[in-house]
Amino acid sequence: MSKHAGIARFTYNWGLATWQNLYNDGFKPNKYLLKKFFNNHVKPEFEWIKEKGICQKITQFAFEQLGDAFSRFFSGKGGYPKFKKKGQHDSFTVDAGGKPIPVGGVRVKLPTIGWVKTYEGLPHATTTKVTISRIADDWYIAFAYEVETESTQKPVDVVGVDLGIKELATLSTGVTFPNPKAYKKSIQKLKRLSKALARKTCMQQQSS
Repeated sequence: MSKHAGIARFTYNWGLATWQNLYNDGFKPNKYLLKKFFNNHVKPEFEWIKEKGICQKITQFAFEQLGDAFSRFFSGKGGYPKFKKKGQHDSFTVDAGGKPIPVGGVRVKLPTIGWVKTYEGLPHATTTKVTISRIADDWYIAFAYEVETESTQKPVDVVGVDLGIKELATLSTGVTFPNPKAYKKSIQKLKRLSKALARKTCMQQQSS
């Protein structure tokens, strides 16, 4: 896990440094250009990247991450990409070359890496890629998968509303909404106060 995270960090930092140099020289770099040059001219020079048991997809996703970081920066949604440091937010992403990766239970077979155990059970599903990250001394797995949901059918597309006095509202479907009880209570109280005021006024007129 540490080797994979180290290769991902090295690739990302190489891409960021090369991007800066090309930009300063008046060029407009992108993740596709950097990835192609890295695979053809840089990667062959480092045997430790091609060691047995190392998934070669991690360099691809490192450039994807770098490209996304610059996209957020240019759109004003994030700051300028920073170089990664060892031991801080170590992570890497792998896939199975477009094939689905089955997950579920407390064991998962990662591409090239092999079987690993998890502390908690994973949902039984399939995914296209997984991201492994380290927090403190523990490694965590993250992935996306589809969940089937039941949609609620609408009985009608449009409903008309008729506001009234007796009923608060009547829908074109026949559903009615009565007036709030608080309104009826206020009317009754107002009637009692009105009668009491009338009696009081009448008594005052008789006494005068």
